[in-house]
Amino acid sequence: MTIKDVFELTEQDARAELAHLASVLGTANLAYHTADAPVMSDAEYDALRRRNQAIEARFPGLKRADSPSDKVGAKVSDGFGKIAHEVRMMSLGNAFSDDDVVEFEQRVRKYLGLRDNEALDLTAEPKIDGLSLSLRYEQGQLVQAATRGDGEVGENVTYNARMISDIPQVLTGAPDILEIRGEVYMRHADFTALNARQVEKGDKVFANPRNAAAGSLRQLDSKITKSRPLHFYAYAWGALSAPLATTQSGAISTMSALGFSVNPLLVLCKNTAEMLAQYALIEAQRASLGYDIDGVVYKVNDLLYQERLGFRSTTPRWAIAHKFPAELAHTWLEDIEIQVGRTGALSPVARLKPVTVGGVVVSNATLHNEDYIAGRDSNGLPIREGRDIRIGDWVEVYRAGDVIPKIRDVDITKRDSDSAPYVFPEICPECGSLATREEGDSVRRCSGGLICPAQAVEKLKHFVSRGAFDIDGLGAKQIEAFFNDDQLPIREPADIFTLATRDGGLLSKLKNRDGWGEISAANLFEAIENKRNIPLNRLIFALGIRHVGDSSAALLAGHFTSWQAFEAILTAAKIGAGDEWDELLGIDGVGAVMAAALVNAFHQDASRASIDRLVAQLQIEDAVAVKNADSPVAGLTVVFTGTLEQMSRAEAKATAEKLGAKVTGSVSAKTDMVIAGPGAGSKAKKAAELGVQVVSEQEWLELTRLNP
Repeated sequence: MTIKDVFELTEQDARAELAHLASVLGTANLAYHTADAPVMSDAEYDALRRRNQAIEARFPGLKRADSPSDKVGAKVSDGFGKIAHEVRMMSLGNAFSDDDVVEFEQRVRKYLGLRDNEALDLTAEPKIDGLSLSLRYEQGQLVQAATRGDGEVGENVTYNARMISDIPQVLTGAPDILEIRGEVYMRHADFTALNARQVEKGDKVFANPRNAAAGSLRQLDSKITKSRPLHFYAYAWGALSAPLATTQSGAISTMSALGFSVNPLLVLCKNTAEMLAQYALIEAQRASLGYDIDGVVYKVNDLLYQERLGFRSTTPRWAIAHKFPAELAHTWLEDIEIQVGRTGALSPVARLKPVTVGGVVVSNATLHNEDYIAGRDSNGLPIREGRDIRIGDWVEVYRAGDVIPKIRDVDITKRDSDSAPYVFPEICPECGSLATREEGDSVRRCSGGLICPAQAVEKLKHFVSRGAFDIDGLGAKQIEAFFNDDQLPIREPADIFTLATRDGGLLSKLKNRDGWGEISAANLFEAIENKRNIPLNRLIFALGIRHVGDSSAALLAGHFTSWQAFEAILTAAKIGAGDEWDELLGIDGVGAVMAAALVNAFHQDASRASIDRLVAQLQIEDAVAVKNADSPVAGLTVVFTGTLEQMSRAEAKATAEKLGAKVTGSVSAKTDMVIAGPGAGSKAKKAAELGVQVVSEQEWLELTRLNP
């Protein structure tokens, strides 16, 4: 199969691939978690899941209701009873490089408000490649055991779990309610012996120890489970009537004291360097451990920190799995092509002599940008020891974490003597306009704007995407057709809403064309009419302004609430100065780069005229701020300033918004309250001048019932 760079995908490509990935990953989940017969390797599964996440990140409006990104495990088999987990069984986020681990630790520190010199202990332990199992004890008695299932409901395998010698039936000194979680696995020697017995009996031979362990635990006849050499390592917990300890490592020690097997390679690390050293040590021992692992798991040790960090939709913020490296391959770089995206970005794509990497035939790979090709980073420092990439080179290709193939390195010993460095174009290959690179930007962009057909058609595809106008019957394929149609052209968004009445109308011109009939043409007309009424956030997102995604559009809509207010500020704003510019920067989450992109969009004659023509065709719904009726700060506009001592700025913002408050970055007459910590300066002073209420962090916590 040929895999495109995410930035090469059209919206139609992305929609089709997301549907394909949902199907493939759904099948893989069922095969792995339910049938115990995986259809792909863990590395390939991780790669496809990351590919899905990458496409969703670029096309957020196309995210499916059945997105694999939101799923954990798979539905339970009909052969077992069901058990609802009192505490959901989550999956882990993944790290695929040392840099990912460094970013994880920095992200945790930032969320918690910890400085670099403040202690942050983390545990590191092998990631067992087995079957997740949850064990519930009441008054010290094992009362039920369940597989992870889909994270919310698992299979009742209580009788089978009782057959595993590593799982205690009775506990002494345990809390009244104790849910222990861990991994059922099979050792290599036992797996080999089991398969030998299977061959002798003419029964099914297992592909690997994980399959064997899962298949053995999920037997309808518990006697078969008892005959299989299964083991269990405990590493986590669910429902508790009393805490096990105050730290992760302490809780693991408690589990050990209660009689559970815990992994002896778990260590406490003081910093990232120690975490990576333990990763290297475990990776070096991987072949001699006697059981399968596929990475190392890091967890924040302090359980209070874990509670503060909390969870995303399917993963905890306080843990991450550092996976072992992906597969590599070598091939010839046959050409470098430049593709132009919606924002005018010139993206280099490597055309490769087809090569198999991790079971997938790869013929294209991303080259990131012109600096990467030249052998330097964004700061001008050498990468790959300064080796550049040239057409005709013998290159190393890898698929780490996400499925997008990348070129890691080049073997210059195989380079032709007449090879020449690649010259990155300064002219757009689509429209011939100058391609410029702004200071601080790693990407060169076409300056043609709406005259560039590549940008124009991609902007239109974005406009009709699911997160934007989402017009039934008008997808990427139809947009391309209309864009190139001389009789019914769609060259800008406003053209969509005049399509039905222009030059005789949609029905008369479209109903007899190939692929269209009177009914389908009428349905398209109706779908377009239905979208004349559009929520403010969807319109802002649909405009395709650089740096403004769906979450930013929602943020802007929530702040301005009406198109009139939004338009007025951007029309009057000047980059770098004035009250309007200050108001934009005062929106928490809007920085100078996004603000400049917004102002530019409304001050360039061609784009502003296009926006005005569009708005004239629409009825725009005002945004209504979501309020928490039970919160004492619902509907208030608040500003945090100074040093917060009991929570980080990110945590404070998230908490305030959860309670229905609006958080901004600057003080104005519209501000209701300023929360001032030590070191508060100009913002607290301005609040006093304007008569805005100023409270301390402690008073804020008491007001919001966070510190009663």
